[in-house]
Amino acid sequence: MPDFSRKTRSSAFYYFLGLAICGVVCGAMLIAQGQGPTGQGQPTGTVIPKKAAPVQDPNAQQGPVPQVGETVVVPRGDGPPRKQKKKKPGEGEDNYSIAVNVDLVNFDAQVEDNNGNFIPGLKKENFRVIEDGVPQTLQTFDMGEAPMTVVLLIEFDARFQRTYTQMWYQTLQMSYYFVSTLRKEDWLAITAFDLKPEILMDFSQSRGEAQQALGRLRYPGFAEACLYDALSDTMDRLKDVAGKKAILLISTGRDTLSHITYDTAMKRVKEGQVPIYAVSIGQLTRLMNEGRMGPIQNMDFLQADNALKTFAADSGGKAYFPRFEGEMPSMFQDVSQRMRHQYSLGFVSTNALKDGKFRKVHIDLVDASGNPLKLVDQKGKDLKLKVVAKSGYFAPKGEIAVN
Repeated sequence: MPDFSRKTRSSAFYYFLGLAICGVVCGAMLIAQGQGPTGQGQPTGTVIPKKAAPVQDPNAQQGPVPQVGETVVVPRGDGPPRKQKKKKPGEGEDNYSIAVNVDLVNFDAQVEDNNGNFIPGLKKENFRVIEDGVPQTLQTFDMGEAPMTVVLLIEFDARFQRTYTQMWYQTLQMSYYFVSTLRKEDWLAITAFDLKPEILMDFSQSRGEAQQALGRLRYPGFAEACLYDALSDTMDRLKDVAGKKAILLISTGRDTLSHITYDTAMKRVKEGQVPIYAVSIGQLTRLMNEGRMGPIQNMDFLQADNALKTFAADSGGKAYFPRFEGEMPSMFQDVSQRMRHQYSLGFVSTNALKDGKFRKVHIDLVDASGNPLKLVDQKGKDLKLKVVAKSGYFAPKGEIAVN
């Protein structure tokens, strides 16, 4: 008879031995997991060190550089120069200090002869500034070229610029031609307006972006043209921009549905102190249809021309009324010359009242003795000199601060 008791004891021995071995293996695995990966808690393999952010040249003009190793939104640092905000009287000072705000009045003046040629080489002593009949003393004087900040303001409505019409083509042609005259250091913004202004491109030095922005001018929307509203909005955009700035306005000069009046628009133009170079569109179309237009239409266009002339003259710019395509090269060359070749004059008014009233300013050209300046051309003939500048400025509002 077989011995089952011995076999049973042997099987039980191997069974418990297997359980013990499994327990030891599982315990070792749990201990290993609790200790984490090898290398003092650092990942195994090749460790790539974090790169330091490249050092930027503060004078270089370029877009934002992302910070390495982080996902951040970096605001754009480029753009036209901005004016420094004035501190309030006594701000950041001791309680017993005296704060005096001095307002420097800046004027850009173009000096030309009777043929419209720029007269260079004048000195500070050749300018006499008169404010409301009172002579002023020039504090600053400069004549030099600097980067321009220009807003190209384009009328683009369905009344006159329907797609593929003559005025539609002329508007685009003028816009593209003006962009081609700018230099690489100039800043440009493009705004089109009909019922309301639309920013096609914010301030940029990229001519490629400008071409793309003008490419959007294909199908006009509304038939209304709110010129006064568009000018007021553009003046607001330029009020904090420092340096040389200008508005190149391409328009018929007609306004049909603005929220503000002509007088209010004129006040905003004088307050803005930005020269407007107005280029009229549709002169050839009007010439071709001169006999077909009634007296009311003729009067509307004459008023439109007068508005462009007044906006330009009172701001220190100039109005142009081209009829033919061949006039554009010389016209935009004249615009570029006037924008860049200007005398910058600065003075502190003897009228210390901050009443917010408009003050008329007249600029005379004088010689060393204070007599009217006389210049002659190469043939020895006297030149008729003319100073082109804004008609005046609005005094600041407030009181003289003495703490």
